[in-house]
Amino acid sequence: MFFRKKVKIYSQTETPRSKIKKNLVSLSYAILAALLIRSFFFEPFSIPSGSMYPNLKVGDYLFVSKYSYGFSKHSLPFSIPVIPNRLFYKEPLRGDIVVFKTPEDNKTDYIKRLIGLPGDKIYIKNNQIFINDVRVKSEKVNDSKYKSFDVDLIRESLDNVYYDVFEFKKSISFLNTNDFAEVKVPQDHFFVLGDNRDNSQDSRFVGFIPKANLVGRAEVVCVSFDTSIGSFLKFWTWYPALRKDRFFVSLRPKSN
Repeated sequence: MFFRKKVKIYSQTETPRSKIKKNLVSLSYAILAALLIRSFFFEPFSIPSGSMYPNLKVGDYLFVSKYSYGFSKHSLPFSIPVIPNRLFYKEPLRGDIVVFKTPEDNKTDYIKRLIGLPGDKIYIKNNQIFINDVRVKSEKVNDSKYKSFDVDLIRESLDNVYYDVFEFKKSISFLNTNDFAEVKVPQDHFFVLGDNRDNSQDSRFVGFIPKANLVGRAEVVCVSFDTSIGSFLKFWTWYPALRKDRFFVSLRPKSN
């Protein structure tokens, strides 16, 4: 007697429902991968203001490393509070350009240069920064322009690194940015300044930055567009607005 083995035959054509399900699964994996990269490796940011000239310009698009100082709730989208405290913490270095949530509302991203570590005593006198009663070395490099303002391009040396900053040649009468009374940076806090010293909302105005508010370290400008020439919404202006000299510009301070 012969027995016939039953064989299941599958249709090679997918139903519309199975196609939708397959596409949704693929999309879910892509979104999950993007969230993981954004939360724990690198996150893209754009620069909307001039507080970090000459090193960061309006229209710069940069990557920030999320792992440099460890991870917290601010590593995640919308600061979802699922990470307790800060995991795998590494203290920032003086001279780093850091992204953080401003202590004014604990949700808006700011980017500034880190000047003071916990325990440091800091004051500014006649545009000279003093850390623990030692003057931060600075020298004029050149004359420059910021919008309609004449500025000095100043090179500062902090610990074993250096970077350039802007100082307005003429003081702003209603805003004293040339002097700042001595403060001591509390434990688990930092003191930051904008590189455009006379045009920056930094620790002189918003106070110390809590360790818990650190988001990451600025690493590199990938591409930059001059927003006075073009607009992201007008694709025909992209090439004229493209800053050809700002592809993959490192944002790490240079070593002395």
